[in-house]
Amino acid sequence: MNFIRILIAFILPPVSVYMQFGIDKHFWLNCLLTLLGFVPGILHAVYIMASRPPGLAKLE
Repeated sequence: MNFIRILIAFILPPVSVYMQFGIDKHFWLNCLLTLLGFVPGILHAVYIMASRPPGLAKLE
């Protein structure tokens, strides 16, 4: 499942962040970064996927 999330992070960054966090501040930040430039959105999505495991993502 991690491979699929990382793959989606490269194709549609906000969708991958939504899959991990739902609609919260990380999702909206990623949408903004993706609109400002696709590469910052990808970098943020990959960072979120790598730094926060899915089980702990809902605790914030």
